[in-house]
Amino acid sequence: MLEEHIDTIPAGLDSMEPGPVLAGFLASIDVARVSAYDRIVVLRAHQRMASHYQARVYRDMAAVVDVMSEEEPTPEFAADAAAAEIRAALRLTRRAADTELAFALDLERRLPRLASLLSSGDIDARRARVIERSTVHLTDGAARLVVDRIADVAPQLTTGQLAARIRRLCIEAAPEQAADRFRRAVEDRRVVVEPNESGTANLMGLDLTPDRVAAISRRINAMARTMRGGGETRTMDQLRADVFMDLLSGKVSAGCDTMPAGVVDIRVDLDTLIGLSEHPGELAGYGPVIADLARKIAEDGLDAEWRYTITDTASGNPVANGMTRRRPTAGQRRSVESRDLTCVFPGCRMPATDCDLDHSIPWAQGGPTDEEHLAPLCRHDHITVRHGAGWGYRRLPGGGYRWTSRLGHTYTSIRRPP
Repeated sequence: MLEEHIDTIPAGLDSMEPGPVLAGFLASIDVARVSAYDRIVVLRAHQRMASHYQARVYRDMAAVVDVMSEEEPTPEFAADAAAAEIRAALRLTRRAADTELAFALDLERRLPRLASLLSSGDIDARRARVIERSTVHLTDGAARLVVDRIADVAPQLTTGQLAARIRRLCIEAAPEQAADRFRRAVEDRRVVVEPNESGTANLMGLDLTPDRVAAISRRINAMARTMRGGGETRTMDQLRADVFMDLLSGKVSAGCDTMPAGVVDIRVDLDTLIGLSEHPGELAGYGPVIADLARKIAEDGLDAEWRYTITDTASGNPVANGMTRRRPTAGQRRSVESRDLTCVFPGCRMPATDCDLDHSIPWAQGGPTDEEHLAPLCRHDHITVRHGAGWGYRRLPGGGYRWTSRLGHTYTSIRRPP
């Protein structure tokens, strides 16, 4: 419980740039004595400072390489010598020192704008690593172009959203190379079995085509859901794992032998669909896929129910939608799911086809059941966040949603790029 006296925080703390002034203000704040609303402001300010200092740590690592370069005959020897020094100074393993130094050099030499974003506190180290890893296969020039294109929206995205957005930008930057990488990876597809320390084991399929993975995943989810209730005590994770093993071993789970396939959404623009461009498609719950795969899904479908949305190339707005193989569901749900591919809570990427349709104005309060007032929310965000924690939202005119938390802060779930 807060004491009766609540301290105030400096005006403008939430927008203050990281540095000595902000550090001084934060050092004087007792977070236990500020309001619930201001605790979020202080939390964000501390995160900006942490990012700022992390950028300085990486800059200092790169500086060690600079001084080693004056003495060592080659860049490789200089990097090795610097890694050894950093490893001893920071008590890191050899692998950790090599990894951290490689990231530091990428920030300093290859992606200076990414280093600037981290230093300014606009992004944290987690997101900086996602951007660096996601562009490592590109030329330096192409990687910098991707960073420039993602810089303005990166502060608003989770690591998952950021990775998906960058995959799309990388495909757009070099579609032929992306298609080549895809084909080479699929040729290397394999199943891997590995033991765990607990005595269990992992069974993984690697480098599989995302359309088939999405269809299979939906089918497993759908089969697991039919097994709930009736005294069933297993969690959904346990049910999915058991269905997975039953299917592979040839044993059909009880009650699942007639279970229909799941629903999968694909979005592709009109120019790509007719072969005039190679823009990536968008597979709900997975992210961008190469143009060839997007066209294949829209044209053929698999055993699953495939829903496709054709969008205007310039605006990204839906111009048509349809369904392969199976009879369509209600028109309202299809229209809402074509507009919003995923759960609309900030950062959530649960496919809309696996979500509840929520009334923005609760139905019990007279909210209308129409497309304008319906939005997809995953079960957790629908029950726990929206109704349990009392969050509210409204749809924005240009797409996206503005959410208000129980502490009074607002957050925007931005519209997926066209």
